[in-house]
Amino acid sequence: MADKSSSSTHEITYYLNVENAKVLAFLMVTGFVFYHGFIHVKYSNDSCKWLLSDGRFPGYGVWQPYGCMTHKYNLEDSRMCMHYISYWGGHNHITFLGDSRIRQLYFEFVNLLSNKPVLQYKAHEDINFHDKHINARVDFIWMPFVNTDMHKMYKSWMLNGPRDRPNLIVTGSATWIIKEFNASKDALKNFEANLTYVVPYFEKMKESTDIIWALQDPVLEKRLYANRSMITNEQIDRYNKVALEVFAKLQSSAKIWSSSRLVAQGMKKELVDGIHLSSTPLQLDVQMLMNMYCNNHMNHNDGTCCSNPEPTTTLQIIVAAFFLVCMISMFALVIYRRRMRRNGVKIRTENGQRNGGTNGMEQPVAEHSQSLYEVLSSLSKLGIIMAYFYLCDRTNFFMKENKYYTHVNFFLPFAYVMILGFFFTESTDKTEVLHRDQTDEWKGWMQLVILIYHITGASKILPIYMHIRVLVSCYLFLTGYGHFMYFWKKGDYDPFRYCQKGCSVLPVYWHLRQNSLRRLLEVLFRLNLLVVTLCFVMNRPYQFYYFVPLVSFWFMVIYITMAVWPRVSEKHAEEKTRAYFFMVIKFVLLVTVISLFYMSEVFFEKIFLMRPLKPLFVTSDDSIHEWRFRWQLDRYSVVYGMLFAFGYLILKRYKVIQDIDNRNLFSTGISWTFTCLGLIGLGSYAAFSCLCRNKQECNDVHSYIMFIPIVSFILVRNIPGGIRTRYSSFFAWFGRISLELFISQYHIWLAADTHGVLVMIPSYPVLNVILTSFIFICISHEIANITSVLTKYAVPHEWKALLRNIIIMALVIVPLCISRGVI
Repeated sequence: MADKSSSSTHEITYYLNVENAKVLAFLMVTGFVFYHGFIHVKYSNDSCKWLLSDGRFPGYGVWQPYGCMTHKYNLEDSRMCMHYISYWGGHNHITFLGDSRIRQLYFEFVNLLSNKPVLQYKAHEDINFHDKHINARVDFIWMPFVNTDMHKMYKSWMLNGPRDRPNLIVTGSATWIIKEFNASKDALKNFEANLTYVVPYFEKMKESTDIIWALQDPVLEKRLYANRSMITNEQIDRYNKVALEVFAKLQSSAKIWSSSRLVAQGMKKELVDGIHLSSTPLQLDVQMLMNMYCNNHMNHNDGTCCSNPEPTTTLQIIVAAFFLVCMISMFALVIYRRRMRRNGVKIRTENGQRNGGTNGMEQPVAEHSQSLYEVLSSLSKLGIIMAYFYLCDRTNFFMKENKYYTHVNFFLPFAYVMILGFFFTESTDKTEVLHRDQTDEWKGWMQLVILIYHITGASKILPIYMHIRVLVSCYLFLTGYGHFMYFWKKGDYDPFRYCQKGCSVLPVYWHLRQNSLRRLLEVLFRLNLLVVTLCFVMNRPYQFYYFVPLVSFWFMVIYITMAVWPRVSEKHAEEKTRAYFFMVIKFVLLVTVISLFYMSEVFFEKIFLMRPLKPLFVTSDDSIHEWRFRWQLDRYSVVYGMLFAFGYLILKRYKVIQDIDNRNLFSTGISWTFTCLGLIGLGSYAAFSCLCRNKQECNDVHSYIMFIPIVSFILVRNIPGGIRTRYSSFFAWFGRISLELFISQYHIWLAADTHGVLVMIPSYPVLNVILTSFIFICISHEIANITSVLTKYAVPHEWKALLRNIIIMALVIVPLCISRGVI
């Protein structure tokens, strides 16, 4: 009794702690929504201003703009951008106007556009570049002073039509004025007066031309030539201050480019002669210009700076309206239930207790209202969570940043999580191989490692990439193992059976078996509820969340494999030993079919591109490449899991292994031998991942050798009894919500569909990760709870209710499929 009481107290304390964490997460989200709303109102949600105004160096030579993500443009991307703009009626006329510093920027920009850069030019003269293939014209106009010449230039542009003006002007001036007039105060006053005279033309051209005024970069005074010694940082700061004051006073719409100055300040060593930058910082500046110019046209996933959010679709509006109706209905039901309590009606609460009056009234409507309350409350919570998903990743309300990989960024949190997991190690009363506590632990630490892998952008490191591939294979291995064990022990594969008694309405009546079709639908519903909802809310295809389609597909493969004749189960095997032979034949046929699909790409596409299956396997560009890549990478993982479960059951039946207590599975000598082989297997795969030359080569052999590290880990983890009967409750807790963690990270922990990182606290990356992680984990846990509640009502035990739900679902899905041309 004491143990039960202690366990009950522990569970209550755990429940309260989790619920308190969720409440805190909700309050933090609400607070940050208001905070960011204030920031957007007070400042601006214009990511172009963020791009051009501020940023930081996460590492040397890597620039992170404030609050938005930049795409790294190469020659192909840049030319594609210019071609795209001209194709849709725009014109690419870009002008750089200024001194030698602006000219440097011009050359770097042209180098990014063309593999035939400008090699010859005369100092202090204009330079022109024109590429007819992409309809791009890039000019440099030598104009180092803000004077009447600059005034005349802008006036002539203003008098021309919009098609004859540049659509982008990058300009700036100061160093030549300081040099020619020996840093005199009169020159500064003239600069202010002339700039005040020129700026009004910026406003008159703003409808057709974006004008960027680049603040002057600092200099490295000790490297300046003698004739430039008067160009000091103090003087440059004065000119920058005057320029800012003039633009603020005249309320100019011209963009002030101050982030280029921050880049130069952080890379002063790249000032080769004290005033001119080398290629590295100039490339960062050009990338900012290209992101500003192209992102809104090209829609790169990793380029959110100067990019407008996706427009809302009709389906998204319908889904939002549905959740809003659920919330309103929930509010009305709460009022109704309170009235019932005041009238003395007892209402069953979520924990099964009753509250209300004491007159003993047991009205059926009260029981019905409780079921309706649970469904509406779950849908309302899901609606609020989906609104947060949408706010994070389909708007510019929250900021986003690029991922940045360093070994420290990856291995430090990895080590911290592992140490924390080992700290929460405890004993379990389960002793069998791969028991539930152990598999939950396995899923948990794998999921945490995958999360670290994603947020740090570690996919570029081949050994880490290959180990993560193994972790994904482990999930599928456990899928094969777990479902095979269930079907083998239950032996119930028939989705229907004929009614033999009580069929008074129809001569033959289909009845559902308790653990057959219901089990099938329950698993599919649990796996797909979150993903299908996100497909509607976030406007992404089903295949975008590749892991759930993969697991759902292989679950169906397992079900069909076990259900086709001859049906084999534990009961059959105990009666007739030949049942094992039949199961082996099934395995051979399954591997054969998988191999045929792999070897014939035409056959593969013909099957998976059939309607109405096609939308489940293609991406937004109607390509099946992603599905084929994921499928073939782990085409045998589930089979390995099924084979391992099959072999384990045979060994256990013939008492080759004993796992009924906490002793080793084998004798001491054999146990040590297999444990050492497991360690060798793990080490061998680690060596292979380090020696492998490229991803293509590694992926080609992955499906054939991935069972080696998996089985090796199982041997090390399960043969010693002392290790097998202990587990980490910390990892196991995360393992129970691993699916929700894997899917939710796409939008509320990462950003821009996993290409970036969500930012709530800019400029403080560690604090930001702690905050977003806390909210992300609490939401994932709540989604797991919501899924459990909705599954109970969506896939009920009563066959009539289940049939009703299937018909309702068909009435919703079929018109949707018809409207989208699926059927």
